[in-house]
Amino acid sequence: MNDFVARLLSHALRRVAYSRAGLVMGSGSSIHRGVRFDGTGNFVMGNNSVINRGCRLDNRAMVTIGSNVSISEEVIVLTADHDPVDRDFSGRERPVQIDDYVFVGTRATILPGVNLGHGAVVAAGAVVTRSVEPFSIVAGVPARVVGQRRNDLSYSAEYKPFFR
Repeated sequence: MNDFVARLLSHALRRVAYSRAGLVMGSGSSIHRGVRFDGTGNFVMGNNSVINRGCRLDNRAMVTIGSNVSISEEVIVLTADHDPVDRDFSGRERPVQIDDYVFVGTRATILPGVNLGHGAVVAAGAVVTRSVEPFSIVAGVPARVVGQRRNDLSYSAEYKPFFR
């Protein structure tokens, strides 16, 4: 899927292929070229959302993306890691939820178990280690609240340029 489907020029063909792999996408949503998934299934995206080029989505545990979400290029969403204090360094999986109207900036990293609340903004390059409250703007490593967003959002994040 990552080697062939992610390179298809057509949104429609990618959408069909992702659907057959168990990924669920709402109407008006798109996954641009070069997006990599770590598995099949465990992925639901609402309406009018976009995942831009070069992102990595670790869907070994559930990744839920709401409607009107914009995920910029080269974002990493992780759902699995290892417990560093466990004697056996055992693996663990925790879902990630991204609520409606969230914007995630270029090269941000979302770690396992995080919920990005309704209308949250994650600045470019931020590493989100904890859940983010609705309408909060976070930045930095680790991400910290740096501002608040207005709470009456009503835009559509649908974005399907040709050859993306």
